[in-house]
Amino acid sequence: MGRERELAELRAAFAATPALVVVEGEAGVGKSRLLREFLAAPDRVALMAVCPPFRVPFTLGPVVDAVREAAADGVAGLELSGLAGALRSLFPEWADDLPGPLEPAEDALAARHRLFRALAELLARLDVSVLVVDDAHWADDATLEFLLFLASRRPQRVSLVVAYRPEDVPADSLVRRLSTRPSGEVTRLRLALEPLDVAGTGRLMSSMLAGEPVSEAFAGLVHRHTEGLPLAVEESVRLMSDRTDLVRRRGEWVRRRLGEIHVPPTVRDAVLERARRLAPQTQAVLRAAAVLVDPADAATLAAVAEVRPEQARSGVAEALERGLLEETTGGLVAFRHILAARAVSDAIPPPDRQALHERAGTVLEGAPKPSAARLARHFKHAGLLERWMTHAERAADEAAAGGDPDAAAVVLQDLLRSADLPPADVARLAAKIPPGSLTDTSRVQDVARTLGSALASGALDAGQTARTRYELALMLSGADALDESRRVMELAVPDLPEGSWERVRGMALLGWPRTSNCPGRVHREWLRRAAEAARSLPAVHQPEITEKIAVALLLLDEPDGWELAAGIPDDLATAAQRRNTAHRHANLAEVATRWGRYTQARSHAATALELAERFGYPKYRETILATLVHLDWFTGAWEGLADRAEELADNEETLPLNREQARLVAGLLLMADGRQGEAESLQAAVYAQVRDAGGGDFMAQPAAALARLHLAAGRVDEALRVVREPVGVVVNKETWLWATELVPVHVDALVAAERIADAADLVAAFGGGVRGRDAPASRAVLSLCRGILCAARGEHTRAAALFARAAAAWDRLPRPYDALLARERQAASLCAAGSEEAGLNLFDDISSRLTALGARGDAARVMHTLRGHGVDVRPTARWSRRGYGDRLSPREVDVARLVVAGRTNREIAAALFVSPKTVARHMDSAMRKLGVASRTALAVKVLEDGIVTAPDAITQ
Repeated sequence: MGRERELAELRAAFAATPALVVVEGEAGVGKSRLLREFLAAPDRVALMAVCPPFRVPFTLGPVVDAVREAAADGVAGLELSGLAGALRSLFPEWADDLPGPLEPAEDALAARHRLFRALAELLARLDVSVLVVDDAHWADDATLEFLLFLASRRPQRVSLVVAYRPEDVPADSLVRRLSTRPSGEVTRLRLALEPLDVAGTGRLMSSMLAGEPVSEAFAGLVHRHTEGLPLAVEESVRLMSDRTDLVRRRGEWVRRRLGEIHVPPTVRDAVLERARRLAPQTQAVLRAAAVLVDPADAATLAAVAEVRPEQARSGVAEALERGLLEETTGGLVAFRHILAARAVSDAIPPPDRQALHERAGTVLEGAPKPSAARLARHFKHAGLLERWMTHAERAADEAAAGGDPDAAAVVLQDLLRSADLPPADVARLAAKIPPGSLTDTSRVQDVARTLGSALASGALDAGQTARTRYELALMLSGADALDESRRVMELAVPDLPEGSWERVRGMALLGWPRTSNCPGRVHREWLRRAAEAARSLPAVHQPEITEKIAVALLLLDEPDGWELAAGIPDDLATAAQRRNTAHRHANLAEVATRWGRYTQARSHAATALELAERFGYPKYRETILATLVHLDWFTGAWEGLADRAEELADNEETLPLNREQARLVAGLLLMADGRQGEAESLQAAVYAQVRDAGGGDFMAQPAAALARLHLAAGRVDEALRVVREPVGVVVNKETWLWATELVPVHVDALVAAERIADAADLVAAFGGGVRGRDAPASRAVLSLCRGILCAARGEHTRAAALFARAAAAWDRLPRPYDALLARERQAASLCAAGSEEAGLNLFDDISSRLTALGARGDAARVMHTLRGHGVDVRPTARWSRRGYGDRLSPREVDVARLVVAGRTNREIAAALFVSPKTVARHMDSAMRKLGVASRTALAVKVLEDGIVTAPDAITQ
């Protein structure tokens, strides 16, 4: 009722498959009902997966259950490939018909990727054309990652429909990324279901009353109290029917004493009042069903409710008749809606609810192959710590073995945070949290507090203490909490077993100079000790430890690291070797970028990316993509760069410092575009985040960008203040290559402050620090800085020559943007030296090349300089960083469409899964391209030009 338009749009989206449809709306608004109506069409093979209302650490549980229903006769005749052997853990009952087991995957992430491919093959063999996932706000990460996997395949073979409640979607949920994944070849539709209006409410009420009309006053009253929420309307009408409050007058249904009898304002009130009118055994069955949540048979309900079997059967029958329970597959029953189950569960007195959970857990323990996750949930709510811990630990083990490390981490984190565990159990369970699975800061902090309490208790022996500290340090490092990670690792290493892999690895990690406070000599000493201790390690560990030492040396400006890294073979024979090889190339791509070896960096990045995609290392892939974003900024490959940087920055799966690297590039693009205010806000935030994380090696570049913005605004003291700390880190670490971007702006600031001698000392220190390093970018910077000093001293001819040398060095890398900025300085020096014609000709060439590159703000500055010399120049051509010229990009059209529909920036951001700031940027760009100055003018313009039509704006 009242969903004719939405159903038509849903069907139209599948007229030319593939499609991705997102259906969103609050609880009870009718999402599931709409999906059932859509699936009733016989012209497609659809699979319906419903996510349970609690985290189930069983890989792909909702999809697996749906596949079981679809393949009720088994998989014997499907002619699956050998890859389907990965499905044996998900479908043990099909073991005889599935291919043999595969060799162990290299790690949990690779196992999950292989599992996704196998499951996608199974869907294809079952001819599934549409996968529908309902209640996706409750979906586990593995299920959501599988949906992202399906959506990102080219071509997309399975259409997707995903329904969820926006208010229940966690901020870091992968649900928000689904609608951004498909390309233009995929039909995309977002349906936001709203409550019914008064007329729709009346029609729904009428449909429940044999199709007879209801009075307008009665429909209005129900609408006011239920706000048109379909579930609330249904429950209210059922309640009034139960209470015989409905009568017919003059051919219409009305309510007796309309103004005196109050319609229950919430579903909870309606459900509870209806439940209280049922027989005692029915109420007992409902309480048991509410605690169980999952569908159950009458025998299970009888055992949990402690009623006789015949009473349970009678109670189930009455609950089905009254519409509180519904029958699912296999003769099982469950609440029609989770809100009704919660209403009943919340109304049970706490002691009785605990007893029900204990009985539920005990009953389920006796079932064949009971779910450890369900048992853990029941015993947790029963307050039975030992049984909760036993089953939660087993659930985590199963999740990790099934390729779902994030679910394992969630289970263990919940146990560590919520249970008062003995310190020894805390240490043991913390060691089971899969490395890298806790990247969210709040989750890391939760576990860190628990581990800190266990360590402070004094109940752990020396070995347990050292191992607990070691695990904590790795977690903190994985979340980019670098300073804290180092502090904990320094305490752990001395007490780890002599000659153990953990001890040597800890030493090598302490040699990495990424923290902000530790001197470089200390890092070098740790690396020396790690290299010495590594000689006694088994050969299998040698490549990994050598790679860690080599990369750490390169981060410390030590060229010996290149030779050490070159001696490590690209061995892909085992899972560990494949993982280590991909990791090594990813790290070498990053350090080669820092050294200015861009060709080498791109080669390492290509190798790492190919390995990451071939063997399934998604977190390595995100790191490589962040490096490539930075590399492409340097080398002038700016086409589409802003979108890539924005996607990485908005991706909660990306490690924090990689996100900041992407945001840094986004800010640099804003600076080049002349949008200084936006750039300054962004770069200040990036610098603060990196500084707070203790990312010493990341601080220099955002500090340089922020200082340059201060200088451009004439805030010399602010620029000097910003560079002071990162320069101090460089001096402390003796890592002058880190200062490649920072030194020129620092020299500019010192010159602006008339501190020429200090600027000369800084240039000399930089030159000494990079001497003997084959670092092309640093050589270019040295020429640039010497040119700045000469210009400050009035030696303009020599300054012009030095700037030309710097530009040529930048060109060789290549770094076209920096080469053009160096030539701008060269042109200014030529003019100051009396060679005005040569300088002005150079300015003109620079302006056109900056415009072609996309640096519109810099081009405008150069044109302003030319005008100051009396040269008549044309205005800067408009530039769209996405390469759409004066046309709106697809995302700008999306924003404009929603502006026409009357949405606010915040509402547009929620609809498009981006930040309000990103919406504002797209809107500014669209207004600039169309030559309008307000939202209203933008809406009028896109309608007049036919870019957006009114129906488009309404239906999106």
